Amino acid sequence: MRVALLSYRSRPHCGGQGVYVRHLSRELVRLGHDVEVFSGQPYPELDPGVLLTKVPSLDLYREPDPFRTPHPREYRDLVDVQEVATMWTAGFPEPRTFSRRVLRLLRGRAAEFDVVHDNQTLGSALRGVERATGLPLVASVHHPISIDRRIDLAEAPTWQRRLSLRRWYGFVRMQARVARGMRMVLVPSESSAHDVVREFGVAADRVRVVPLGVDDGFRPPTAARVPGRILAMASADAPMKGIATLLEAFAKLRTERAELHLVLVTRPVPGGRTERLLDELAIRDNVRFEHGISDADLVTLMGSAEVACVPSLYEGFSLPTAELMATATPLVVSRAGAIPEVVGPDGLCADLVRPGDVGDLASALAALLDDPERRARYGGAGRARVEELFSWRAVAAATAAAYEEAIVAIREEKHAHR
Repeated sequence: MRVALLSYRSRPHCGGQGVYVRHLSRELVRLGHDVEVFSGQPYPELDPGVLLTKVPSLDLYREPDPFRTPHPREYRDLVDVQEVATMWTAGFPEPRTFSRRVLRLLRGRAAEFDVVHDNQTLGSALRGVERATGLPLVASVHHPISIDRRIDLAEAPTWQRRLSLRRWYGFVRMQARVARGMRMVLVPSESSAHDVVREFGVAADRVRVVPLGVDDGFRPPTAARVPGRILAMASADAPMKGIATLLEAFAKLRTERAELHLVLVTRPVPGGRTERLLDELAIRDNVRFEHGISDADLVTLMGSAEVACVPSLYEGFSLPTAELMATATPLVVSRAGAIPEVVGPDGLCADLVRPGDVGDLASALAALLDDPERRARYGGAGRARVEELFSWRAVAAATAAAYEEAIVAIREEKHAHR
């Protein structure tokens, strides 16, 4: 098959979109399919054999100058104007504007593909893909962003912040409308399947569950783990990731265990809640942040921790959880979203705690740190579970089967209308 894989942004190494695009495209190619990725900035890192077509935005959120106002020479068309105007009014424009740009490209290249696969853009213009190209359109929804919106609004300290968040998340209504019209929606877990039906109103018979995979590079360490090291990963410094709960639990543990230190793989928002908590809890000297590191360095860092923690309030799958399991790192995780599906029954390869409960998290971390035999058992069981269930080759095969189903369905529809 010839696949057009769409992703409005594909940041490498951190965040699910770039990781998903890279590994899925590589394994599809290994299965004999042709894959071309259409992506906005930041562009993905892709493996040999996968083509990349850049679909440049104005890159309004790039570092080190996010929310920048472009120079007049940068404007190319009315889509750029829409992008900036939405940002100026506190909205997030990229899903909508990417969908308009990529539809223009696909219109002229329909004969080169058999199927179009959207990676959670769900922009309004994508509703015109099947009509304009005659190609079936399949979408991946890792989880409904309406859940992020609800959690962020609940955590907002002021009405002004809530008003700003409502504007920022304005694209979510569009995504729900587009998702409801999709021919087929791929989700990574049963939890996400229920949520997509409930939150976005997608018909249950259009949803297919295809779990995510873990790259072969995530392996158990050969060096000794660092005593007292706790590690956690978050694709964003956002309330949904539960970082505040972890910091409070860590501070509680530090009162009795001076040897403990925490490594957070994320970039804290300057002046945000995470940075404020470091000072309020007097733990700034005991917390280290890492971001923008290579896959190899990330694997080494994961394997250096005695215990890892996933304190999220919700996850549609939690790829970092599976990656940590692959490095045989024992876990304490929230009983939230799809995380229990990933780790299996409580006590198999992780301890599950109530999301947002500082005391529960601190107690579980303390107990696991004090039990080296259980840590070793959890690590071995986690590694075995990943090897059995979470392979990118299996993800690609299941995704290709979904493509074939969509291709057959659209051909039958065309035949019926003749």
